[in-house]
Amino acid sequence: MNRFAMSEEFDKEEQTLNEETEEPEVQRKRKRKPHKIDLNELQNDFNVKLSKRGVVYLARVPPRMGPTKVKLLLSQFGTVTRVYLVEEDRAARKRRRKAAGGNAGGKRYIEGWIEFEDKKVAKSVGNELNGTPISNRKRDVHCGELWSVKYLRNFKWSHLTEKVAYERRVREQKLRVEMMHAKREHAAYAKLVEAGEIMDRIQHRRESRRDENLSSEQTLHGLTSPKRRKIRQSKPIAEEDQDGTSFSSTRKKKTVSSAVLGISH
Repeated sequence: MNRFAMSEEFDKEEQTLNEETEEPEVQRKRKRKPHKIDLNELQNDFNVKLSKRGVVYLARVPPRMGPTKVKLLLSQFGTVTRVYLVEEDRAARKRRRKAAGGNAGGKRYIEGWIEFEDKKVAKSVGNELNGTPISNRKRDVHCGELWSVKYLRNFKWSHLTEKVAYERRVREQKLRVEMMHAKREHAAYAKLVEAGEIMDRIQHRRESRRDENLSSEQTLHGLTSPKRRKIRQSKPIAEEDQDGTSFSSTRKKKTVSSAVLGISH
């Protein structure tokens, strides 16, 4: 009995030790919960950053200057987040290339918008940089060109995207209307052509019937003889003498006179 009691006590002590060792492991596992991202906080932080940004308007973009060059030049004054430049019209580009010939250059831009991370930097750039030369180096491509920039107060990048989207929708709607108008004109022209072909066939049929009626009336009144089959014949060849009479006629006369006189040849 004592042995069984000691074994039971030993088992109980072992179970208690196992439970004590398992409890901290379970607690550790429970503590490792996935980190939940609060989207509202992120959105609020992003909106706060957007509210601190400022936009500068570039009224004229010099030739041989693209978005990368604009960002590189204006990054000297502050952090540039976004740049958007408007390309020139295709018709204007075509006229420029036609006038300049082979020296027309590459792509050109008309105007642009630059967004700075700090609103104060954008305001200082718009006030101080306007009217100043882009580069003072003589060998630089943009030597002699002036900045024409202006700070846009209470203007956000979302306004620009809305403007661009609205212009795109207007352009698509205009193109759709022009396509519908062209389709209508094509359908109307096809109908007119088909009607003209039908009228030509009717006129040709009427003329053929009129000719048939005239020919039948002429045959009834005897004005025209029925058509006969013509056979092509070869004409006989006659040799003429000095007097103008043919050889065959003189020969016939001699044979007749000899027969009357009884002369044999």
